Amino acid sequence: MAHVIIKEELYDKEFVENNVDNFEAYKHYILSEWDLAKASRYTGLKPFLIEEAAYLYSQAKRALILWGLGVSEHRSGSYTAMAAANLATLCGFWGKPGCGAMPLRGQNNVQGACDMGGLPYVLPGYQSVLDDTVRLRFQEVWGTNLPTSEGKTLPTLLKEALEGKVKALYAMGYDVAMSHGDIGSVWKALSNLDFFVVQDIFMPLSGKYAHVVLPSACLFEKCGTFTNGERRVQLFEKAVSPPGEALPDWLILTKLAHILGFNWNYQSPADVAEEIGKVWPAFRGIKHERLKERGIQWPCLDETHPGTSMLFTNGFPKGKVHLALAKYLPPFEEPSNQYPFILVTVRKLEHYNIGSMTRRCQTLMELYPEPVIDLNPEDAKRLGILEGAKVKVWNERGEAIFRAHLDKRVPEGLIYTDFHFESALTNILVSPGLDDLMETPEYKVSAVALLPLN
Repeated sequence: MAHVIIKEELYDKEFVENNVDNFEAYKHYILSEWDLAKASRYTGLKPFLIEEAAYLYSQAKRALILWGLGVSEHRSGSYTAMAAANLATLCGFWGKPGCGAMPLRGQNNVQGACDMGGLPYVLPGYQSVLDDTVRLRFQEVWGTNLPTSEGKTLPTLLKEALEGKVKALYAMGYDVAMSHGDIGSVWKALSNLDFFVVQDIFMPLSGKYAHVVLPSACLFEKCGTFTNGERRVQLFEKAVSPPGEALPDWLILTKLAHILGFNWNYQSPADVAEEIGKVWPAFRGIKHERLKERGIQWPCLDETHPGTSMLFTNGFPKGKVHLALAKYLPPFEEPSNQYPFILVTVRKLEHYNIGSMTRRCQTLMELYPEPVIDLNPEDAKRLGILEGAKVKVWNERGEAIFRAHLDKRVPEGLIYTDFHFESALTNILVSPGLDDLMETPEYKVSAVALLPLN
């Protein structure tokens, strides 16, 4: 699309001139490295459709690019997100109503977790760990020294656990033994740890490998905030008390800090929000009392500030935009004679992620009671697979058994399946491939074989 937009001069020339610092280099890269034939070969789309999309997008008065989590679950996932942002920049679709490029985050508070520093290379507010000034400000508020180097991604931590370099892990609300890609390798890594703590609302599969399991409160048993994809911070209130020994996550961590000799004095999540405002100016005006009235979009610079509904209305924080030279990387695995199908993991309407909550709902289990693979009827015919028959899906990493559903919408050579059930641990089949930059597992491209069991 960028090739067509630049070649046909469909881009916003004034916006690009005023806001982009490397347009000529980007233009040369796009025109020399990309064309419709190449894009068609990689995507499977007909060239005229790509060209038509480029015209429709670039000539729109307002355009917003939305993409789901699946985009990230490829080796080129990060580059695809960059390419989407590049398109918005080329066409001047920033700082205007109904415009931009926006990922639909995978869960309800992924945005909030990232905002609060849930990434290995930043502190809250996306402030670099490597910035001495930033680090000093946090040290003054937190009263402790901070590391001067970036942390490690989860795949790196698991790899080093397998090698014996990482000795302990603490998993909060993440069943790494079921959720991660290539979970056979994950199980070996977890078994190699000296100390593994699991903190969750239900006993996860990871609990099998844990030395300590801490029961935490679920959404309706605590209060706090969630931040959605439009940066809107929303308050949720406690509806019922947590059962047994379960506690809210913030209280578990506070008690643990006291045991370890740190004087954390939070009395409520509101105290945590107050501290966030001290280290991140964009959060300074977001208080729990204000959130009782309505959600607020950061940046919110003080208690009289209404929040910011739209970013970049007055330009970009760092001046001009640098267009990424996004590239395509082939998947880690391709179909072969031994493993002729590509497995794509998907979420089904009735269940959510690994099903740790939805499998406990009788109504949802009645609607979708067991793991299913969707495959093309022509593929099924060649293999002798009947509707409703059991099928073994396997590769060198492991195997899982599913019920077959024939669906002509599924392209030949592909199979779609859920990952909601412990009875069929789909992620044992997932490729060890990772996104080139963020190291997200390549859940969407794994080579497998099928064996009918009917």
